[in-house]
Amino acid sequence: MLVAFSVTPLGVGDSVAEYVADAVRVVRDSGLPNQTDAMFTTIEGEWDEVMAVVKAAVDAVAARAPRVSVTLKADIRPGVTGALQGKMEALEHYLDS
Repeated sequence: MLVAFSVTPLGVGDSVAEYVADAVRVVRDSGLPNQTDAMFTTIEGEWDEVMAVVKAAVDAVAARAPRVSVTLKADIRPGVTGALQGKMEALEHYLDS
């Protein structure tokens, strides 16, 4: 499965990058395939392992922020691996056509 999620600390001021870095660090340390952009971090793996990483990332931010907002989107396709890269390759194929 692919999970794209965003963790936003609330009540910490306008700049949240320092807090978001705590969440991204958890994801990168997980060893699961992942990608971060300006709005979301996407992780690929099995349901239980991906959701455990999301929870740990949220917990890391919650440890320093009085409130946390989470947005999550999941693409669940049993038996599919390499989707994080594969979807982008398919898109680039059609963009190059």
